[in-house]
Amino acid sequence: MSKILEMIDKRNQAWEGAKGFVEARQDKDGLLSEEDRKTYDLMEAKVHNYTREIERLQKEEAIENELKQPVNKAITNKPNETKEEVEKKSFRASKEYKNAMFRAMRTNFKRVDNILQEGVDTDGGYLVPEEVDSRLIEILQEENIVRALAHKVTTSGSHKINIAATNPAASWIEEGGALSFGDATFKQVLLDAHKLHVAIKITEELLFDSAFDLEEFITIQFGKALANAEEDAFLNGDGTNKPVGIFNETGGGKHLTEVATLKSDDIITLIHELKRPYRKNAVFIMNDKTIAAVRKLKDNNGAYLWQPSYQQGEPDRLLGYPVHTSAFVPENKIAFGDISYYNIGDRGTRSFQELRELFAGNGMIAYVAKERVDGKLILQEAVQVLPVKKLV
Repeated sequence: MSKILEMIDKRNQAWEGAKGFVEARQDKDGLLSEEDRKTYDLMEAKVHNYTREIERLQKEEAIENELKQPVNKAITNKPNETKEEVEKKSFRASKEYKNAMFRAMRTNFKRVDNILQEGVDTDGGYLVPEEVDSRLIEILQEENIVRALAHKVTTSGSHKINIAATNPAASWIEEGGALSFGDATFKQVLLDAHKLHVAIKITEELLFDSAFDLEEFITIQFGKALANAEEDAFLNGDGTNKPVGIFNETGGGKHLTEVATLKSDDIITLIHELKRPYRKNAVFIMNDKTIAAVRKLKDNNGAYLWQPSYQQGEPDRLLGYPVHTSAFVPENKIAFGDISYYNIGDRGTRSFQELRELFAGNGMIAYVAKERVDGKLILQEAVQVLPVKKLV
């Protein structure tokens, strides 16, 4: 934490303490005793002292930042180009960088233009052009059901999320009594940056064919491969060099008691075991084989619980809640809950790299896409998991 933020936090604590002191010490007429008034004046003075110190530190920081700026700056923008337009530009967003990237890939990186040196990744390879990265993200969203439902965080480093470790505590107090905040506690969930890489192979003949749309092929193939690997980890990962999955028994959703044979009543119980606030945006996630069994379930009137969707793009429903399917979901488990409490942390920019000579003997050229990502369910009670010993 920076010195300024630390001082702001101390000032806030001092002010809350002063207000709490007044509320606790006021008499029936809302007045303080002479002794309490002197104590409060000292507390208020301390708040003002913090404010003056914060202002001094902010001025000091502004001066230091100004002194770090170069005396003369090269003119890099076009005439009449606004400041906002200049700031939006980056080397990865330029057409020159994207063209240079795919020229290098077509020549197996024998031709590397100077502009690519600006995008060298620290782990090897080159940062993906901004336009291609945006397209990759779109494919990840389309192919990965968890990404479409979860909360995404973009970060340049490790990201800590503060959450309530217990239910917020509330307490009644008498008029003029001291404030009490009970036993409310908080903890932090750390989104790390696990490295994920996937490889694809292309024949030399296809690569050197000028009519072949290398950009589209690379983007789609990498996008689907990354999406599949991510989805598997977001659902089943154990947290060891990968994200913690929703179905993980320790860091994932809350596991209910296993049922011997799946019945319609078990689905109803699963829904109402989830606390009401999480049911508003809740969905089911299950395997296709599990869905085949669930679709046969009927209520006491003989009507199927399953409600097929008649609108393209809309998911099927089970007792009114959307159902999403994935081949990576365990066949003996059903998840139900608000998946927006699953946080995905994307760190930095994706990169491409060639694998030199690995498949040269087969007339193939391989490329690798790399990304750093993590995922965690930050509130376990937001998702319930029902283990099933035997399907219908």
